[in-house]
Amino acid sequence: MLKLGIIGAGIMGERLARAAREQAADRVAIVGVWDPSAAAMARFGAAVPDTPHAGSAAALIAASDCVYVASPPASHLGHARAALDAGKALFCEKPLGVDLAESRAFVSAHRGARAAVNFPFASSLAVARLAEWMAAIGPPRTLTIDVAFRVWPRPWQHDAAAWLDRPAEGGFTREVVSHFLFLARRLLGPLALVEQLVRYPDDGASERDIRARLSAGEVAVNLTGNVGNTPKDDHNAWTLRGDGGAIRLRDWSFAERQLADGTWQADADALPNERMRPVVLNRQLDGVAKMARGEAHHLATIQEAFDVQQIVEAILAG
Repeated sequence: MLKLGIIGAGIMGERLARAAREQAADRVAIVGVWDPSAAAMARFGAAVPDTPHAGSAAALIAASDCVYVASPPASHLGHARAALDAGKALFCEKPLGVDLAESRAFVSAHRGARAAVNFPFASSLAVARLAEWMAAIGPPRTLTIDVAFRVWPRPWQHDAAAWLDRPAEGGFTREVVSHFLFLARRLLGPLALVEQLVRYPDDGASERDIRARLSAGEVAVNLTGNVGNTPKDDHNAWTLRGDGGAIRLRDWSFAERQLADGTWQADADALPNERMRPVVLNRQLDGVAKMARGEAHHLATIQEAFDVQQIVEAILAG
């Protein structure tokens, strides 16, 4: 039984705690949660009752076998170092960090540690299906990544707007685009930024529009993201084309193949994201348990997370 402690009493901490309790209670025990905000702790207590509340981050780390860091991004590496220095395993929310020099030093110092980063596409059944289909489209030629939001932050993220809509550590590129860059990194290899454009039209707020050209080996990657140009709270598509056809991941969880007539056919086992998320979280927790035991696992490594962070921060610097 893995004793898992949670630093950060926001929505991500709540989701993982619920998944551990409802789907992985035979493998994972949540030993506590800690957040410096009393209001956040109260919300967490109402959402996930009977979870012990630790008195400090240090106390939580001491009680845990593995620490899940789900606090705002600027605090990730401080908590991550404390957990690893105490001999605990680490599962960190993405992004790994917001300062490239600090993240680079962290990865260098902890290479080989029992540590992973929460990119759920590592456990996605839809992504596994895309990987199976890749051979059928031949050598990949182009990748298109499109993300769009009605508003930012999304309605369910309102409580985190104080940092999530600030350029220092928030914005949709860090929070959402990073997932699709990780997917490209995992399936196609390291990414390189060719050119980019980013717009910050509102003083003190995060980006509202990005355009970027990248490469993944011989694959040309085109990325677009914007706020305010879609009626959907959240829309995204990751589309890979080869000489033999095209495949895509749409709206987080729909693996689709393009037919000869140009229409898209979803995988027979596809589910909307709200139904797929619990399955993915359960698979992530399986990976966390293996990682904490020092076994081989499928989770995102801290090196992969740093590679993604480098691209994200380069885009935002444009």
